[in-house]
Order: sequence, then C-alpha cells, then structure tokens
Amino acid sequence: MATIEGDMSGPSGETEINMFRKMMLIKLCDERLIEVIRAGQLRSPYYSPRGQEAISAAVSVNLRLEDYVVTIYRGLHDHLAKGVPLKELLAEYAGREAGSCKGKGGPMHITHPASGVMVTTGIVGSGIPIANGLAWASLVKRDGRVCVSNFGDGASNIGAFHEGLNLASLWKLPVVFVCQNNGYGEHTRYELGTAVANVADRATSYNMPGVTVDGNDPIALWKVARQAIERARSGAGPTLIEAKTFRFNGHTLGDPSEYIPKDVMNAARQRDPIVCYRKSLLDRGIADDALLTGIVKTLSDDVNEAMTFALNAPWPAEQELARDTYQEELAL
Repeated sequence: MATIEGDMSGPSGETEINMFRKMMLIKLCDERLIEVIRAGQLRSPYYSPRGQEAISAAVSVNLRLEDYVVTIYRGLHDHLAKGVPLKELLAEYAGREAGSCKGKGGPMHITHPASGVMVTTGIVGSGIPIANGLAWASLVKRDGRVCVSNFGDGASNIGAFHEGLNLASLWKLPVVFVCQNNGYGEHTRYELGTAVANVADRATSYNMPGVTVDGNDPIALWKVARQAIERARSGAGPTLIEAKTFRFNGHTLGDPSEYIPKDVMNAARQRDPIVCYRKSLLDRGIADDALLTGIVKTLSDDVNEAMTFALNAPWPAEQELARDTYQEELAL
C-alpha cells in the first residue's frame, strides 16, 4: 500500500482548540436533533454521526472556505465542520423556508455552496463521481480548489468507487477520498461484506496513496488530511484516506443496534473521541478546564438558539413548490 510522505509536525494549539470546538458542536447538535425528533417536535429521518466527529473536524481545518465537500446522508458532522450556518442547517432539517435549500432538500440533501458543501446524497457511493466532476472543474479553471469526498465503508464496494478512483488517479484530480469506516454498512459488519482488511489497501490498484488512520485521533487525522490536501492542491493527484471509527447510534434513529455485540459497543464508547481528546488537551496543557467548559456553554447556547429559530421559522410558501424544481416557463 502506498503512503504519503512529508513533514509530520502537528497542528498548532489554536488549531487543536478549533478541532475540539467543531467536535463539540457536532455532538451537541446531534443530541439536540435526537431530542426534538423523539419529542415529536420535528419529523425527519436522521442518521447520527456520533462517534465520527474527529474525522470531519480534522479534515475541515485543513480546507479553505472555497474548497468543496461532498458527503452522504450521515453528513451532519461534515456540514457543521465545513461551516454550514447552524440556523440554515437546522431550518432545512425542519423543512422551513429559511433552510439552506428553502426546506425542499431535507437532511439527506443539504447543500450550501457558500461554505463549500456542494452535495449531500442519499445514494450510497454516488458522491464519488460528483466529487470528481467538481475536482475536474477546478483543474480546468486552475482555481486551486480541492474537493473532499466523504463516504462510508459500504460505498467502497460500489462500482462508482472503483470507477471514480481510477479516473481521479488517471487525470490527477485535486480530490481527497475520505472513507469514514465505522465498521458497519447499514446493519452488516465490515468483515462480512468486504474482502480486504483495509479499504485503503484498494488504493494500490489505482496508483494513488492509501492511508489507514485512527479515526478517533484528531491529531493523526490532521496530519494525514493536511498531506493529502496539500498533495491534491499541488497537482499531484488524489489520496484515499480510510479513517477507522465507530458509530455509537444505530444506522438510523430508532435502530437499536442489536446486531452489534454489547462488549464491542461498550469498548468503542470507552474510546469516545471527544472525551479522549478533551483529556488530551488538558493533559498536554493546550487548554484548561475553564476554556473548554466555556466553549461547550457557548456552543450549547448557539445550538438551542438555532433550534428555536428552526422550529419557529415559516413553512415554504405555496409558490415554492415548483421553484428550483422544474424549469420555469418563459414569458412569450
């Protein structure tokens, strides 16, 4: 398996605190969404990213505002980490006109070009060729943008994965493929559906670097993501990153995860990336308890304010039903 080489120095203290801030925002927003859905205040399908926060946080701090992100229906962490505004994001979950897609996209189709989130897709593996298209446009325009394509381990068995990686390598596209391997493709354990030990091993077939990294370690992720993004931006082509992590909640809200052995789940929760990273920041003197507690308090207030806004925002007007959906007739 190919690897990426170069400077392995770590992130600055400011960057580390920023990663913690993003991870906590994801956690708090996830918890609030689950709360209002279970209370019947919001009707929405929901795919919790709890346990996978470190991946999005570590990748996003290496990206520029104008860089692109393509993600999937379990994408709340990717949306927030890249900078989709809380109020617009939650209003979209609530189906309100103030949402990022005017309430017509919903949680499985979040789009916010201003922050670089170009596509959220509900079809497994379909984001990979779309990411290639965005990266190809950047290559043609020579605008220096990089596109990150996020997907789960199940998508690595889809034809679009193999076709997409082959073309990205052939054309040296400025794209980074991030497989968030949480161990389960819906309800199927990784080993029961995938022949290779690591998704990143498949990078060899497409002549690109492939790296398997601890998806719960923000610093290790930051290093790998930085190298891959710099490589893509320099014109050297794509990288396949496999971040091994774990999904703390079911495939979708309401799934009790009975197919996951209790000892496996308990062991994963003992390695909660947020708990472990907070302890690491304190132990290494990067931050003190007062700072981190203050960050959590501010973020919690922000999430509550945004949720109140979303639940009280007006529904889309009737004339919005066909707007942005069908081509409008031209006046004769």
